[in-house]
Amino acid sequence: MLVLLVMVLTTSTFIKQGIIPVDLPTAKGSAKEDVKNEVTIYVNDKGQIFFEKEELKLSMLEEKLAQVSKTKTIILRSDKESKFQDFVNVMDILKRLGHEQLYIVTKE
Repeated sequence: MLVLLVMVLTTSTFIKQGIIPVDLPTAKGSAKEDVKNEVTIYVNDKGQIFFEKEELKLSMLEEKLAQVSKTKTIILRSDKESKFQDFVNVMDILKRLGHEQLYIVTKE
């Protein structure tokens, strides 16, 4: 089910300028849009996870996301050189907490 969710979400991605350096993977189906009412999660190539600009451990990320309204859009920016497991860990937390408005960012 998670794999299906990831596949569906990757077909509707957004591009957004970030503050934390993340080398995004490419996708031809990328679109550029300005999303309001959002929270951004970054996973860099070293496996560090950032909630907005704050670096967090995975357990702290879960605590932060538990406080985020389900109506907010989650923007996930994962470096193309990051481990897939780091990406899956974040996706697992989002799924457990019931966050359904999620965009996975790529670059064109």
